[in-house]
Amino acid sequence: MIPFNKPYMTGEETAHMLEAHANGQLAGNGPFTKKCQRWLEQKTGARKVLLTHSCTAALEMAALLLDLAPGDEVIMPSYTFVSTANAFVLRGAIPVFVDIHPDTLNIDEQLIEAAITSKTRAICVVHYAGVGCEMDEVMAIAARHGLFVIEDAAQGVMSDYKGRALGSIGHLAAFSFHETKNVISGEGGALLINDERFAERAEILWEKGTNRSSFFRGEVDKYTWVDIGSSYLPGELIAAFLWAQLEHAEAITDRRLAIWQRYHEAFEPLEQAGIIRRPVIPQQCRHNAHMYYLLLSSLDERTTFISALKQADIMSVFHYVPLHLAPAGLKFCRTHGDLPHTEQLADRLVRLPLWPELENRQSYVIDCALAALQP
Repeated sequence: MIPFNKPYMTGEETAHMLEAHANGQLAGNGPFTKKCQRWLEQKTGARKVLLTHSCTAALEMAALLLDLAPGDEVIMPSYTFVSTANAFVLRGAIPVFVDIHPDTLNIDEQLIEAAITSKTRAICVVHYAGVGCEMDEVMAIAARHGLFVIEDAAQGVMSDYKGRALGSIGHLAAFSFHETKNVISGEGGALLINDERFAERAEILWEKGTNRSSFFRGEVDKYTWVDIGSSYLPGELIAAFLWAQLEHAEAITDRRLAIWQRYHEAFEPLEQAGIIRRPVIPQQCRHNAHMYYLLLSSLDERTTFISALKQADIMSVFHYVPLHLAPAGLKFCRTHGDLPHTEQLADRLVRLPLWPELENRQSYVIDCALAALQP
């Protein structure tokens, strides 16, 4: 079976993890944690980066930093992973879903303003497939209404919007290093802080509500409990693994882009024939080849296609079930207007295998996919 995803190893992960053990610190916030944070700050231009044990944790920290209270509203797309909404629901806030663009599958920024009410506190965008949302307009809307912007950039490491790294534009942002992402640590994530007002408190929340980091910098003579917080740090072994990935992030991205481009060229004739639709990358966006997907004509055609590839020992998968249709979505969230693109595209989208060592087997995947799609 050709899997949909295969975690990629650079070959240096074990050596770094052994070094972390030799350093005598396995708990979080050791030398490798600091290396990763500095790398991410320099690469993205974020004011401050804190590694977390997951992207979910980073989103939860963002919700805490905004002091969201029961009844507050956060505007977001429904076509996203559950963590995007859960982080805010945990604070008692209400996710308000608006529809997505039919081309990029990103939030339709033209629908945001009409969804704003007196209870709206923030906008959470999701950079689907590592392709940037229309951040200039999103930030302008937020400025007009005094709102905060959180970037769910789980899929956006190494991607840009108008030359700015995804995750560096909103007030706060979250990365994922889950094994399904481009740069991985098994589980893992990062909170990116771009608004200086949140920097000091983020560190306190990250350290279980204490000013421990200030103590180790010599800024206070002892540390104590000063705010709410939780255990959001990853262990140092996770950071050591991640460091091996970050050192090779450019090369990993280049390999993924080559695979993505080969898919894109192979399926162009079928798009011209009106059989499928390929991903759309706006001119102002530089993507990271996080995924390659096709949009088929219907749910039945997608089901048949996935089955045909499975018969050929190739794993292809659909993606999100829209959150507004989920039981918890109906209970905790609301929609603003209809979401036709969200519902229709969710039924038609299929993702093909994409991982750095796929190169030698990609021709087989393409041949089988083309055969399955022929009318």
